[in-house]
Amino acid sequence: MKWLSRLEMKYGRYAIRNLTHYLIGLNIAAYLLVFILNNQSFLYLIPEGILKGQVWRLVSFLFLPESTNPIWVFFQLYLLYFIGSAIEGVWGRFRYNVYYFCGAILTIIAAFIFPPGITGLYLNLSLFLAFATLFPEQELLFFFFLPIKVKYLGLLQVAFSIYQMVMAIRFGAWYLVAAIVASFVNYLLFFGGDIIKWLRMKKQVYMNRKRYYDQVRPYNRDRKYW
Repeated sequence: MKWLSRLEMKYGRYAIRNLTHYLIGLNIAAYLLVFILNNQSFLYLIPEGILKGQVWRLVSFLFLPESTNPIWVFFQLYLLYFIGSAIEGVWGRFRYNVYYFCGAILTIIAAFIFPPGITGLYLNLSLFLAFATLFPEQELLFFFFLPIKVKYLGLLQVAFSIYQMVMAIRFGAWYLVAAIVASFVNYLLFFGGDIIKWLRMKKQVYMNRKRYYDQVRPYNRDRKYW
C-alpha cells in the first residue's frame, strides 16, 4: 500500500491519536441523548434531512447505539475499545484513522445513492473484519462462554452479511445492500492486495505439490516391478 505510505509521510501528523477513545466518548454521549429524549431518529444518516440543513447527521449516525440496553451498550463499547486499540497498535494512528474515516465516507456515499438512510452498524463490521484479518488466532468468547478464534467469527460475519444482502435484494431494501457493500469495499481497499497475494501463493503451493506428485507417481509405479 505505497499510496497510503506516501499519504502518511505528508499528512500523518494530522491523525487523531487514540481515536477509539473519542469514538467511545461520542458513543456514550449519543446513548445518553437517545435515553433522555427517547428518540433516535434525529441521529440517522438520512440524506433528505442533510439536504434540509441537518448536517449533524453526517457524523451522528456513526455513534447511534444499536440497542438501548445498557449491558449490551457496555459490551459493544468494550469490544470497540478492544478492537480499535489493537488495530491502532499494529497500524499506527494514521492508517487506523484513514480506515475508519474512509469507511464513514463510503457509507455516506452509499446512503446518498440509495436512501432513505442507515446507521454505522456496517462500518463497525468493517472494523471487525480488519481485526479478524490482523489477529486471526485471537480468541473471543462466543455467547460469553464458548472460546472461538476471531478468524472463524469473521467468516461467520461475512456469511451472515451476504445472507442479509440476498434477503435485502429480495425485498428491495437497496439502502441495506449499499451499506453492506460499502463496508466490504472499505475492507478490500486495505486488504484486497494481501488476499490476492495469499490466493496466488496457495495456487502456487498447489501447483508445486501437484507437479511433485506427478513426477513421483510414475517412479513409485515402476518401483513395484524391481
